[in-house]
Amino acid sequence: MPTTKGKPKQHPLAEFVNRLQSGGALLPDSPENVTEVVGILYSYGVVLDAYSRNLIYIAENQFLVFFPFFKYFNGEFSFSKLLRHWQHDRINFEYAEYCMKAMFWHGGGGLDSYLDTKEFCDRANQVIAAKFRNNPLVLGLNQLFPNFLLEQLRVSCYYSGLGQFWRVMADIFLELSQLYDQGKIKSIPAVVDHIKAGLVKDANRPITYTVKIRNQNYDIIPKSLGLTFLPDTAVPYVEAVFFRGTPFPGTVSYNAQAYQIPPDQTRFQYGALYADPLPIGGAGIPPTLLMQDMRHFLPEYLHAIYRQTPRGEDDLRVQICMSFQKSMFCVTTAAILGLMPHPIDTQNPQEKTANEIYLQKWLDRLENSRLLAVNP
Repeated sequence: MPTTKGKPKQHPLAEFVNRLQSGGALLPDSPENVTEVVGILYSYGVVLDAYSRNLIYIAENQFLVFFPFFKYFNGEFSFSKLLRHWQHDRINFEYAEYCMKAMFWHGGGGLDSYLDTKEFCDRANQVIAAKFRNNPLVLGLNQLFPNFLLEQLRVSCYYSGLGQFWRVMADIFLELSQLYDQGKIKSIPAVVDHIKAGLVKDANRPITYTVKIRNQNYDIIPKSLGLTFLPDTAVPYVEAVFFRGTPFPGTVSYNAQAYQIPPDQTRFQYGALYADPLPIGGAGIPPTLLMQDMRHFLPEYLHAIYRQTPRGEDDLRVQICMSFQKSMFCVTTAAILGLMPHPIDTQNPQEKTANEIYLQKWLDRLENSRLLAVNP
């Protein structure tokens, strides 16, 4: 480690290593932080419930549909819903697809690896043959462009995988709100413990994907494959959405000569833990859609906090984003602690050293994040 005047250089976020080792979280514990985090996670849980249902519906009912005009209706189309859709009086499912595409692009985990295997191609080709057995035009095009429909099914697998991941997270967040209302959640460490317990509980939950064509089921991701919730959807989601993300149009130049976007996507720092909340509400900022959705389900006690700020609720989306980032640092804390190589309270010197190195690697990635901003 580099030294200065004979003393080892301290990690710039060393205080957070000590805080995590002593049972704390990346977010400081205070009554207002608890209220903000629980309230925002309640509204987020309601939205995730809707996102999850729609992603799974699209995966199971809109796969290999070239122009899925009504995919956001969950099979319940009506003209009144269409009018509300056009007036944007609806859940913005486009944000769910944005997160899905970020996961698909960044990859990682067993799901990403499986989609490049011969087994997946064989199963996908069976589905394609069954789906278009009476459509010689599409089958002919598939012969000319054999990867086109395969890629569509790869995307469908991510629709399903993210939908199943969010199904678990929605239940965790909604249960958290119930426990808070009952007076059982009173601190940020208690919030983290609840989320971590939920992640551990469903860590080995199978990730599967089956479609039905003419009353016959086809397993695209069979249970026998062994894909599970934590390593194959949760960890890739954290990597793709919390850390890397995608650059927002209008905030950076996509011109390669401008060098505003790193050529290596592993160096991306556009995720939820890095994003500046102030542009929320502007054109080309995908999280605006999420903040707009969450504002409809905020509990009254969270509105009360926002009304006390200098601008009241005039910048509500920005305030929601700031609360959301606080909550995501709690979720990140739960993920970090849940993936620790050894128990946090271990007394074995070698295990303690391994844990400290593990925590420092995480905090190296968080050095440019909003971590210090949520720790005034």
